[in-house]
Amino acid sequence: MSKLIATSAIRGAHSLYNRAEAAYNAALAAKGADEPVSFPDTAYYLPVAYALLAIKVKTLGDIKPVLAKAKSMLPEIPAEGAWLPYLGNTLDSGIAALLSEEIIEAMKYVMGPNPVEGIWLGATDDVIVRTQGIKLVDGSMPGFAAVVGAAPTTEEAVKLATELRERNILLFMAGETDGKTMADQLNEAGVEMGWDVYLVPFGRDISAAVYALGVAARAAMTFGGITPAGMKEAREILMYNKNRVFAFVIALGDVDDEKYATAAGAINFGFPVIANTDIPQILPTGITTYEHVVSNVPLDKIVDTAVEVRGIKIKITKIPIPVSFGSAFEGERIRKEAMFVEFGGQKSPAFEYLRMRDMDDIDNGKIEVIGPEIDQMEEGKAYPLGILIEVAGRKMQSDFEPVLERQLHHLVNGAEGIWHMGQRDMNWMRISKSAHDKGFKIEHFGEILKAKLMDDFPAIVDKIQIKLYTDADKMKDVLEEARAAFIARDERVAGLIDESVDTFYSCTLCQSFAPNHVCVISPERLGLCGAYNWLDAKAAHEINPTGANQPIIKGETIDERRGQWSGVNELVRAKSNNSVQKVNAYSIMEDPETSCGCFECVVAILPIANGVMVVNREHTGETPVGMKFSSLAGSVGGGAQTPGFLGVGRQYITSGKFIAAEGGFKRIVWMPKELKEALAGQLKKRSEALGLPDFVDMIADETIGTTEEEVMEYMAKVGHPALEMDSLLG
Repeated sequence: MSKLIATSAIRGAHSLYNRAEAAYNAALAAKGADEPVSFPDTAYYLPVAYALLAIKVKTLGDIKPVLAKAKSMLPEIPAEGAWLPYLGNTLDSGIAALLSEEIIEAMKYVMGPNPVEGIWLGATDDVIVRTQGIKLVDGSMPGFAAVVGAAPTTEEAVKLATELRERNILLFMAGETDGKTMADQLNEAGVEMGWDVYLVPFGRDISAAVYALGVAARAAMTFGGITPAGMKEAREILMYNKNRVFAFVIALGDVDDEKYATAAGAINFGFPVIANTDIPQILPTGITTYEHVVSNVPLDKIVDTAVEVRGIKIKITKIPIPVSFGSAFEGERIRKEAMFVEFGGQKSPAFEYLRMRDMDDIDNGKIEVIGPEIDQMEEGKAYPLGILIEVAGRKMQSDFEPVLERQLHHLVNGAEGIWHMGQRDMNWMRISKSAHDKGFKIEHFGEILKAKLMDDFPAIVDKIQIKLYTDADKMKDVLEEARAAFIARDERVAGLIDESVDTFYSCTLCQSFAPNHVCVISPERLGLCGAYNWLDAKAAHEINPTGANQPIIKGETIDERRGQWSGVNELVRAKSNNSVQKVNAYSIMEDPETSCGCFECVVAILPIANGVMVVNREHTGETPVGMKFSSLAGSVGGGAQTPGFLGVGRQYITSGKFIAAEGGFKRIVWMPKELKEALAGQLKKRSEALGLPDFVDMIADETIGTTEEEVMEYMAKVGHPALEMDSLLG
């Protein structure tokens, strides 16, 4: 290996250690050993230190052994010209550098300056890690890039960001080149940044790059179910990242000693380094899958080289539209001042409706705009837009219509400069001025939907035609038909119960991150992530018979009340690598289903209250169980059965089978106000079906209390039915 890289990395690790030691000593002198230390909203303490050393840093005093370990891993700085044939000292320097960087960043939260300032986002909370983890699991985000430094020009920075986002690769940014960062360049160009748009500026200091490794470490602990305990688990976490988290480092501009040390830290995780400058290369493989360091790569080829070196598989569908396309653009927000025109959102009639037709009724590939095109529209105005998608296929079924229709949201949002929310006849869309200036037209909505539906669903979509109505009068008849179809669909799905089918479906999408977890999807229980219901899984199996959604013949009923069947047990046992022997679909207390980490909500028992609380991932406050969502989620995920705790999709809360073995819906005693409001209609309907029309008002929220005692007091006041139910603890 290059002695220059080794010497520079070791020097850089010493420099970072000295900075960390100085920052820590200053904080200790000012605040004392008992001063709390934490990154916001994480159950993983300082995640790199916890993952690699199994040290739970809660106070300044807890940092002392982390600092000592970092110091012990620092090799002596080699003499000029010394021969360094092995990677060992360099890798140790990298770990010491990461531990030091995490301490440097943690001390900013203790002493300032606050890492969250202006464009800089600082540490990542657990909710975001789990949300982004879903995208890594389902393949919509194939990996992430940690970009250190700045591009030669602002234009090249924008181009690099666009290339990564077009491949749906998440981009982290930290570190300077000659006083400038890539995030500065994107900000100068007016590019929106944030997690939603795959552009995450961590911090100006190179030490902020450790936040990317913190995300990687938590991926292994959250989705891989690895609990740090010692060197064995630390190795498992590093190997998990090498094999499952497809990340790489792009080093832009001059690479100084501290950047070399940070790069050495990333290599420990299996993440290669690709540079646009002429730094020494490390081409032999070993710690990483392929080359460790590849340098002198032209900027216009650096993304392709990085993808190749990391071994990322990317599927790109070229769509004939004048703007970029990819899931990285789905989180864009188009504010009114940036909008050219909008549709729906109660400002104009709009709908989106997909229906099945006979083969002979489809003029395959035809796209019609019925009404004015965008060049006949006035800037800033709202116009009608009805989207009618007609598909035909030999394996197409009417049950698949809503499944395909639901794709429209993320497909349309994938176009740069286009914004969409809602569904059916409650949708709302905007085209930005920038997209209009690039030539985006109404017909391009059709091009997106035609290309993606044909490409993503080839097993069931053989032919497609699309009509785009921008004339309110001409869309009336179709809108009336669509509304009738929406009502009929709801009635059909609502009529499905677990007892009416002999086949459930598995979902193992999350096994790329949680190897032992299996979702069992039934008509009355959707997947934990909330994205797949029984009809979706059925459709997915039709689309890809060898994919993640497989039919489960229920088999013999072992326990009807708890929801246990021989066929389900057999499949779960096989798909969980024999780690789970049996599951009860309707129980939270006895052999509950496992959780991956992608769940929308956590259900947890409150034993004194004789009920359960439900908390959604968006809620960041305290809960009556004494833990925030992030802490709860850390206990529940990873593919383990955890009696008393359950990860669920939010729609399951109002299912007739919701923890039915323990009394079901009437056990709910607390949930965040936001969740109550989001599910208000469904909660009320379920309450009325149980003969408890006022039950929703009996459920406490954070405005009433966040301790079990406060919940109990409220339950007594309103006469909550859980007070009269059998004990949850048996």
